[in-house]
Amino acid sequence: MEKIFFECFIFVIGASIGSFLNVLIDRLSKEESINGRSHCDFCGKKIAWHDLFPIISFFILGGKTRCCHKKLSFQYPVIEFVTGLVFIIVIKDGPYLGQSLIRSVLISGIMACFIVIFISDLKYHLISDYILLAVFIFSIIFHLSNNETMKQFNNFFLSGLIVSLPIFLIYFISKERAMGLGDVYLAAIMGFLLGWKAGFLALYIAFVTGAIFGLIIILFKHKKLKSKIAFGPFLVIGTVVMLFWGEKILEGIRRIYGF
Repeated sequence: MEKIFFECFIFVIGASIGSFLNVLIDRLSKEESINGRSHCDFCGKKIAWHDLFPIISFFILGGKTRCCHKKLSFQYPVIEFVTGLVFIIVIKDGPYLGQSLIRSVLISGIMACFIVIFISDLKYHLISDYILLAVFIFSIIFHLSNNETMKQFNNFFLSGLIVSLPIFLIYFISKERAMGLGDVYLAAIMGFLLGWKAGFLALYIAFVTGAIFGLIIILFKHKKLKSKIAFGPFLVIGTVVMLFWGEKILEGIRRIYGF
């Protein structure tokens, strides 16, 4: 019973944070202030507190705003639900994965930032510098919680530069048509967080998943060959895969190739 209560509590906390992530996704991308009370995106009217309950309010209101009856995006309950689910998985299973509670909370913070990056780049083709800074700070504290030495920290900084180099070259050569500067910064953070080996594997996963996705939408004629596809979401996918399963993947590669 206590376990169920704990999981429900973590889910509610995560869903509430997910509600704030929705604010960050839309307001930061539009360069709006995140201060002040929530307001309707259509008519600007302040939203009452009883219409701000994560997930529940969306369905109580029938997926429409109370003030002007405009249709709301399913993005809001989905992000809230996913964030709650992520928090349960990371914080509940953290100790079983060899993570302390503090490190599990830090990973939850990193995951929250990745959710913002994933959706904002997918929706607006924009990665906020503020969110990138937040991920970087979480990553620094994450390494500090592992009692890293100064030499190890220097190695992580160097890994960030090495991993971001291929993305920077694509950004530079294509004159920002193929990659944005936000992708370069995100790749650097990937390398800093994961190290160069896991970081390059995360890049590989990002390129493979991005290529598969691009091929699918071209085949189904949703995009043309020259259409711009956001790459940030695939960098996030690669990073998340290596963050949670990196050790097992690297160990499998060592067994196959003997290094």
